[in-house]
Amino acid sequence: MNPYGKQGAARQFPAISSLALATASLFCVSPAQAAAQTQEVLVTATRKATPASDLLIDHQVIHQAEIQASGVNSLSEFLQKKRGFELSSNGGPANYSSVFMRGTANAQSIVLVDGVRIGSASNGGATWQAIPLSQIERIEIVYGPLSSLYGADAMGGVVQIFTKQGSKFLEPQVGVSVGNRGLRKYELGLSGSTGGERGVRYALNAVHEEETGQNATNRKNKFSFDPDEDGYARDSFSAQLGWKWAKDHELGTSLLRSRQNSQFDSGAGYDDRDVTSLETWSVYSRDKFAPNWQSMLRFSIANDRGFSDASYGLSRYETTQTQYSWQNDIEFGPDNLQLTLEHRKEELGSSSKSLERNRKTTSFAGAWQVKRDVWLATASMRHDRISTNGNQTTGALAAGYKFSPGWQATASYGMSFRAPTFNELYYPGFGLEGNQAEKGRNLEFGLQYQAGASRLQAALFRNKIDNLIVYAPVCPVEKATHPYGCAYNLNRAVITGLSIGGSMPLAGAFTLRGNYDWQDAKDDSSGKRLPRRAKQHGSLGLDWAAEGWKAGVETVFADRRYDDVANNTPLAGYGVWNLYAARQIARGWEVQARWNNVANKAYELANGFNASPSRFVLSLRYDQF
Repeated sequence: MNPYGKQGAARQFPAISSLALATASLFCVSPAQAAAQTQEVLVTATRKATPASDLLIDHQVIHQAEIQASGVNSLSEFLQKKRGFELSSNGGPANYSSVFMRGTANAQSIVLVDGVRIGSASNGGATWQAIPLSQIERIEIVYGPLSSLYGADAMGGVVQIFTKQGSKFLEPQVGVSVGNRGLRKYELGLSGSTGGERGVRYALNAVHEEETGQNATNRKNKFSFDPDEDGYARDSFSAQLGWKWAKDHELGTSLLRSRQNSQFDSGAGYDDRDVTSLETWSVYSRDKFAPNWQSMLRFSIANDRGFSDASYGLSRYETTQTQYSWQNDIEFGPDNLQLTLEHRKEELGSSSKSLERNRKTTSFAGAWQVKRDVWLATASMRHDRISTNGNQTTGALAAGYKFSPGWQATASYGMSFRAPTFNELYYPGFGLEGNQAEKGRNLEFGLQYQAGASRLQAALFRNKIDNLIVYAPVCPVEKATHPYGCAYNLNRAVITGLSIGGSMPLAGAFTLRGNYDWQDAKDDSSGKRLPRRAKQHGSLGLDWAAEGWKAGVETVFADRRYDDVANNTPLAGYGVWNLYAARQIARGWEVQARWNNVANKAYELANGFNASPSRFVLSLRYDQF
């Protein structure tokens, strides 16, 4: 059992000039998305509903229409073409994936589902392959350090997923998708609301999807290669219920369940399988106790568990996170004071008894948001008391100036930290109980522009991470009994980057969109590049929409990377082309066709593991969203 999970890396992408990339980087959102963002409101960036034009931190919002049109079956593959994201995958949409956000590791970002934190206490970070993309209505992405709002692990950013919500009217949703490689997907949902100041809103959604799949490995993977198809079956269910029992008072609950049975390769002659389950449940009370005082009290449980039956044996893990939070927002004219109290308990069950541990974190946080004409400012601070790693205090400051209609410049400084995973603390022959938390310091300058359907976002940042936990094959720590190496605090990572994205309408109902990331992510002690981080990556697309038709073409690219910490295994870049078309055939009914990786380019996102080959998906959907 590998304490970092199943790993991998990439291929060659034809050179693209820096000038062409810089030009392409000025665009990023579809026409429907750009229109929606005109009055966009985000919750994740400040933990309260805030207009996007008043945010001082880099962000992005993704809507259901774009998710449905993507033609992919995993959230990690969907994020691969988004600004600031890179992906490492062990072959196909259902196998182990790691997502790198702004050059940080998978364990250095937070994922929330309807406000509920998910993730693995053993490996760290979200178990991306278990998150059902088909249940998602909206995604909010906030880049940069957010530990002063969310605590441990928010070093690269926070991704919040919102499952399908109740609407004003009774609305059914039905979808059927078929594709090559045996893809079959069936979606059924119902949502609605009784309306009024006192009423009930509800949403129920169920999805079944399956695929005979692709071969997860290739012959470069000397120890795991098996020339077979590795498929999966996934069932998921989500539910939302909210009851406004009085004016400005609401009780609610949300539920997500997903179970996936997937095949992988650990050598020829054995049907290796992973069974992965994800469950989140929360209840909340949202109350307005005074004209200027909004309260949110929430209790939540998240369960992430998996079972592997492989040629090398059986293994089991289960992470349970229980969290209580009470957040209060008090308005003072245009300003807002936010006070938060939280308690979280992480429990790990495992086939390795030495990993069966728990960790408790109690947190106090405060944030102040100020708005003065064209000036905006925020300040936040949080104190986390952690049972395994002592106390951590983080803070952040940001300021913004709207110097022209549609234009805003921002500057910010933020602190962050990551608590060591249970593997890094307790895994036999790997972890050290003395490992300390990683600590980050991020300085950032941003520029935002929005006018009608045109949009531009740019961020220049430098993120220094001290106490970086690395693996050494010969453990250098005194008195350590680790004959095969250990994970220990040594290095500093420095991640410097420029991230640009936007969209712009063109003549003839066309829209140009794209994003481009340049980054220098390196281990400051050795000068080596962090594994699986490209110097340049991004996407470029051209969309057309008119008279019930939509169509488009896009390319997703990344340049050379390394698969290992020592930079001995280079990974060539890659570039793939995608096509899509859709037609509204009746009110609420739409037919969609998507062809990803048109040229069937063979490439890798992990050394010895195959990335997704050519995929064609045809969908019929009824939805009034």
